[in-house]
Amino acid sequence: MDKITLRPFRAEDAPWLVAQHGALYARDEGFDETFAVLVAEILADFIAAHDPECEAGWIAEVDGRRLGSIFCVRLSGDIAKLRLFLLVPEARGRGLGRRLLETCMAFAKARGYHGMQLWTHESHRAACALYARSGWRLVSSRPVRSFGCDLVEQSWEVAFR
Repeated sequence: MDKITLRPFRAEDAPWLVAQHGALYARDEGFDETFAVLVAEILADFIAAHDPECEAGWIAEVDGRRLGSIFCVRLSGDIAKLRLFLLVPEARGRGLGRRLLETCMAFAKARGYHGMQLWTHESHRAACALYARSGWRLVSSRPVRSFGCDLVEQSWEVAFR
């Protein structure tokens, strides 16, 4: 991977993000179409109402080809939420996930958030290991039926000092 850049999310990235989330999660986890619908709703809300002073999204790309994404949105006055963290398979294992996560966390800290939260599934082992290495802690875990699958839903958080 040559010269990967992180650039701000643009509205025209939304269809790609919805398609990638839908295809990758269907292929890798057996998720049904309701997951892509959720991603589309999250992106539509972000495009329509995000506050650029305290919320941002990034797209990782090389030579104009998108490789991944991450978003920081306001959850409450002093807590941010990490959303839509994705890497295409060919971009994994090269430190790009860590770079995206560090960028998102640094943004949240710089905007005065005291911490962050995220929601994921236990099956995302590489991402969960990255969260743990980056100071996040697992705060809850429960079995659910979502997106046509039996999953173990997890909530993670990190406090900034």
